[in-house]
Amino acid sequence: MIKLIKSTFLNEKKTKKLLCNFINKADMLSMSGECRKFEENFSKKQKRKFSVFVSSGSMANLVLIQSLLNLRMIKKKDRVGFSSLTWATNVMPLLQLGLRPVALDCEIETLNISPRILKKHIKSLRVLFITNVLGLSDKIGEIKSICAKNKIVFIEDNCESLGSVVDGKLLGNFGLASTFSFFVGHHLSTIEGGMICTDDKNLYDMLVLVRAHGWDRNLEPKSQKKLRNKYKINPFYFKYSFYDLAYNARPTEINGFIGNEQIKYWNHIISRRAKNFKTFNEIIKENKDFVSLKTKHMKIISNFAMPVICRNKELFEKYRKKFEDAGAEIRPIIGGDITQQPFYKKYVGNVKGGRNVRFIQENGFYFGNNPELNAGEIKLLVSLLKN
Repeated sequence: MIKLIKSTFLNEKKTKKLLCNFINKADMLSMSGECRKFEENFSKKQKRKFSVFVSSGSMANLVLIQSLLNLRMIKKKDRVGFSSLTWATNVMPLLQLGLRPVALDCEIETLNISPRILKKHIKSLRVLFITNVLGLSDKIGEIKSICAKNKIVFIEDNCESLGSVVDGKLLGNFGLASTFSFFVGHHLSTIEGGMICTDDKNLYDMLVLVRAHGWDRNLEPKSQKKLRNKYKINPFYFKYSFYDLAYNARPTEINGFIGNEQIKYWNHIISRRAKNFKTFNEIIKENKDFVSLKTKHMKIISNFAMPVICRNKELFEKYRKKFEDAGAEIRPIIGGDITQQPFYKKYVGNVKGGRNVRFIQENGFYFGNNPELNAGEIKLLVSLLKN
């Protein structure tokens, strides 16, 4: 069987051995030096000034939205446009924190919000929280310009697109901030974990506060002093002073250590996934049963799973059976039309995410794309994509 997830992380046997040695020698396993080192390493690879390591990609979304609220960059009841084709915990923080979610449809050929779709909603939005779906993107540079012109706070969920490049820039580097996931099924695994990246120092400081209880002990000394002076905190109470609304979203040194080992394979992970994508995409373009993806505007496409969109339900059932009978694990294309999920109907109402996202939900699936696929597995997957 070709599973979506072949291992917990790359070079699993070696990494587990190194991890056991680290645990046996470590003085501390709660968040400390390894986590900070991973943040620094990730910032260098992602080409962002600041990175904040958290316990999961979902917590990254929650911590980011809370931080924007704390800084008054956004406020309760603001309308937040989001990709209808997304994951549940992109939308849940909007509801949990008193914002008003606005579902935007996607383009079938890119799986993403486009400038055309954004312009339909532009007058009513204060925030755009885009999902870079499965390594893909629409014209995100133009989307960034539209948001800037209309004073819309633009943020990205890049959990599925580590290493993808558009307009010479890594996805995750277009918005004010971006979130990443290091769950085992994603590009780079720390078992569980997530990251928030930004170039904004004020936002970075707030993210650090929100990650851990709202206290200042993980801030640099200059930022600590500024807060303590502002609120006239007695030195005896420094460690137990809480400055804003926050959570406990801390990762562990175990996650940090694994991240520092796995990030060494960044280039290998991205290049193999990108190579596999090209192989699969060429076959998809040749098969008239499938909708071809628009990718010419992208330099590198790195995803953890390969989307397949059939032209109708009959063809969907045909290829679904082919893959399942061959033992190739497939899944729906992430959360499908998230507005049709039970939680959304309960808290927002019975609204529709859009015609295109419904088409993708009803006629699409994905299979795994990871750097450990061997030649035989790739050959089998290619054969399954042929008419």
